[in-house]
Amino acid sequence: MKPRQIVFASGNAGKAREIRAMFSDLWGAEVELILQGELDVELVEETGKTFLENALLKARHAACETGLPALADDSGIEVDALNGAPGVYSSRFAGSDASDQDNVDKLLQELRNVPVAERSARFRCVLVYVRNATDDDPVVADGAWEGSIAERQSGSDGFGYDPVFVDATSGMTAAELSPEQKNARSHRGKALARLRERLSAVGL
Repeated sequence: MKPRQIVFASGNAGKAREIRAMFSDLWGAEVELILQGELDVELVEETGKTFLENALLKARHAACETGLPALADDSGIEVDALNGAPGVYSSRFAGSDASDQDNVDKLLQELRNVPVAERSARFRCVLVYVRNATDDDPVVADGAWEGSIAERQSGSDGFGYDPVFVDATSGMTAAELSPEQKNARSHRGKALARLRERLSAVGL
C-alpha cells in the first residue's frame, strides 16, 4: 500500500529531523512526511501572536501550495523570569536574521543576574494538522517540557536553545541527551504522540 503523504511546513532542519524520526517511530511506513522545501514551498511570514496562530498559518499555507494535507509546528521557549519571553519570538529573539547561537547568547545575557533557583523555563509546542487549506476543523495537539536555563552552554546535540535548557528530570541539558532520550521527554514528542491519538480518533 502506498504511504499517505503529508507535507511538513517548516524550514528548520533540526526540527524536521526530529519530526521525521518521531513520525517513523509512531507511524512506520504508513505515512511519508515530505518537507515543504522539497516541494519548493517558500516559508510564510509568522504574524501570529500565539503558537497556535502561527502553526495554523504555516499549515494552511503549505496545504494551499501543495494540495496535500499539511502538518505544522510552532514552538519556543518560555522563561518565567522574563515573563514568558521569548515565546513565539524564540527563533528571532536576537533579531530577524539571528542564528541559534545569537539567540542563546541573548538569553544568557538577559538572565545574567538571575539566580539559578529563579531560572525556571519550559519548551512549548503546538502541532496542527489540516486536511486541506480551508479545513475548518484542524486537528491540534500541544506539549510542554519543564526545566530551567543553565548559566552556561553544555552538550553538542540538538539545536536552538538545547545547550542551555536543563531537563527537570535528568538535570542534563537537552543537548546532552541522546536523540532517543530527548524525543521521549520533549514538548514536540509529547505533542506528536497526542496528535497521533487525535488523528486516529477522527479516522485519519
